[in-house]
Amino acid sequence: MITFIAFLLTIIGCINWLLIGMLQYDFIAGFFGFQASIFSRIFYILFGIAALYLLLRVIINKGTFKVFERKKKKEKQAAPAPQQPAYAAANAPSQEFPAQEKQEVPSDTLFDEHMKK
Repeated sequence: MITFIAFLLTIIGCINWLLIGMLQYDFIAGFFGFQASIFSRIFYILFGIAALYLLLRVIINKGTFKVFERKKKKEKQAAPAPQQPAYAAANAPSQEFPAQEKQEVPSDTLFDEHMKK
């Protein structure tokens, strides 16, 4: 939520600078009367702090920036599977790897290839 507020303040500050550059109109100073107003100065300070906060977030996150971050819900832990006794696992056929068919090579073909060399 803080990142979103900082993002909005930075956007408003950037728009204010756009207005100053293009139209020579300071929106914040116009809203509060003049630039030296205490309220104008508070908003200028908030804009600067928000920009620094976003800059630090980008540096800390190694170049990534997320305005909205959803918190991960804690997954309910599944009930542990019932354990089988050790002797049951030793006698049971292994189902980890499917059975592979062995390809038989006739012995005389190996002998013939060896003799050709």
